[in-house]
Amino acid sequence: MKRRSLLALSLAMTLLPQTLWAVAPAKREIVIGTTVGDFADMVNDAVKPQLEAKGYRVKLVEFTDYVSPNLALADGSLDVNCFQHKPYLDRFATERGLSLTPLTQVPTGPMGLYAGKKQRLTELAQGSSVALPNDPSNQARALLLLQDLGWLRLKEGIDPLKASEFDVVANPHGLKWVLLEAAQLPRAREDVDFVVINGNFAASSGIPFQSGLFLERGYTFINWVVVRSEDKEKPFAKDVAEAYNSAAFRAYAKGRFAGYKWPQAWGKGE
Repeated sequence: MKRRSLLALSLAMTLLPQTLWAVAPAKREIVIGTTVGDFADMVNDAVKPQLEAKGYRVKLVEFTDYVSPNLALADGSLDVNCFQHKPYLDRFATERGLSLTPLTQVPTGPMGLYAGKKQRLTELAQGSSVALPNDPSNQARALLLLQDLGWLRLKEGIDPLKASEFDVVANPHGLKWVLLEAAQLPRAREDVDFVVINGNFAASSGIPFQSGLFLERGYTFINWVVVRSEDKEKPFAKDVAEAYNSAAFRAYAKGRFAGYKWPQAWGKGE
């Protein structure tokens, strides 16, 4: 009897972790981090209601920088974030040793060159000042925009997604770079001649895209919803992706975010 009792106890202890895992409650709260403005509005207006209808509690945390949201996601303070394009995610995750995975694209306002003290492109003069984002990925993005505009030329053979002001080999107008946090750029318009502003911060500051003097091209810099890699197949992550790609979200986005780039998965004409 004693041996049988010990055997039964050993078996029970072996099965206990599996049993606890099997009856563990499903995740019911999702904490989503975004930058202020349009990505936060998307959560509050169209994503949160869908997730709440499925029984989740949804908490939104808003950030004004591009560093904290990924660190908060990696340390578990967030379950999801939405604020960044894939080149930035890839570089940040590699440099910090983080395991983060893009889940689905979201409507994204284009980066653009906007008027500061000078109102038109034809007012460009020798030594004009141009404010740019100071984080490496978005600074590179801004320099590519200015190269497309013809205001500068970058070093040949350089990875364009890693370009900095030190890689500018032709600056015929002697432009002066003013590097600022992306969230501060809309407020810099009174202090510089021209300013390059990320789409989400232009939108949150009430700056219409159609007022841009020049807008970026292509889809390299469309933004993504991101989760920890270990969570990408979990039910809550799939529910989040489903909410962002639902017919209701698409209808909301088309009415609310005119001029944005749509997720490529939505197809043409959306």
